[in-house]
Amino acid sequence: MKSFRLSAALLVPLALLASACSGASAAGEASNTDGKGSLVLNVGDQKGGAEALLRAAGELDDLPYRVTWSTFTSGPPLLEAVNAKAVDIGSVGNTPPVFAAGAGSKITVVAASHGDPAGEAVLVPKDSPLRTARDLKGKKVAVAQGSSAHFQLVAALAKAGLKPSDVQVTLLQPADALAAFTTGKVDAWAVWDPYTSQVLLSGKGRILTDGRGTVNGLNFQVAAPSALADEEKAKAIGDFVERLRRAQDWVYEHPEEWATAWAKETGLPYEVALASVKRSNGTRVPVALDEAAIASEQKIADTFAELKLIPRKFRFADYVDTRFNKDLPPSTTAARSYGKAS
Repeated sequence: MKSFRLSAALLVPLALLASACSGASAAGEASNTDGKGSLVLNVGDQKGGAEALLRAAGELDDLPYRVTWSTFTSGPPLLEAVNAKAVDIGSVGNTPPVFAAGAGSKITVVAASHGDPAGEAVLVPKDSPLRTARDLKGKKVAVAQGSSAHFQLVAALAKAGLKPSDVQVTLLQPADALAAFTTGKVDAWAVWDPYTSQVLLSGKGRILTDGRGTVNGLNFQVAAPSALADEEKAKAIGDFVERLRRAQDWVYEHPEEWATAWAKETGLPYEVALASVKRSNGTRVPVALDEAAIASEQKIADTFAELKLIPRKFRFADYVDTRFNKDLPPSTTAARSYGKAS
């Protein structure tokens, strides 16, 4: 297997892929037209995200509206922009909507997909003596606060009979966490793909435990309530969501082609991109926003509220709009699979 050197330089493009860490957001309310009378849909994106995906799948052809793209480092700042009406819609992981809603942000979840959570992992150095999540007791674990990996860590500890207070949680963003992980300043790193695939292919680490059986594997499209209240913009949001669903089907059927495009867009080595596609990115299935999805997110919200990491308890259902569900399968539908992850 070809080895890749772990470096902070490589994590510069990778950091733009993070679905649940912090960063700067856009400001200012978006306009509905482009000055020529054409409807504009303002979409929040991340490097190598929706725009790259839709273009690779041919879904940006013949749009009945114009898209203005704003790129964010991650989900939380993207949702800040949704709250500020600077963005009409954007893609995030399962945890950023919980933190945004907990803070009272004006956001509405409008679509979901379910993927294999194998890319959500707690990594340890290859020669680490740690063998199970139970072995994390008293150890230092790096994780990005409020990320999907943060909940995965909490859930993995609970499954092992541990509480977050039983470990030394070190809140670090990926670039800093990588440095801490490779220099031995932390014993483990809770993170997500493509970081997981990068570490595994480098030969520098292994998976102690992954998200299978502990996290819901959901990703969401989140819109601004004001955009949904606009009839024409809501129609465009519905069309945009459908295009993303078709593009996700295309990814599963063309993993190598998407990995090539993703690598070019982000600077990821092709082998890392392909491994991530087959482990998690390409396994997503468009699913309904149903009671099971809402209940699963409520569990995340309640968990973080009890840990006092969000300021209040709330009903996740109050932040969901199911109008775009159509005839999609249940949120519990099995993720796609390419067989054994590469």
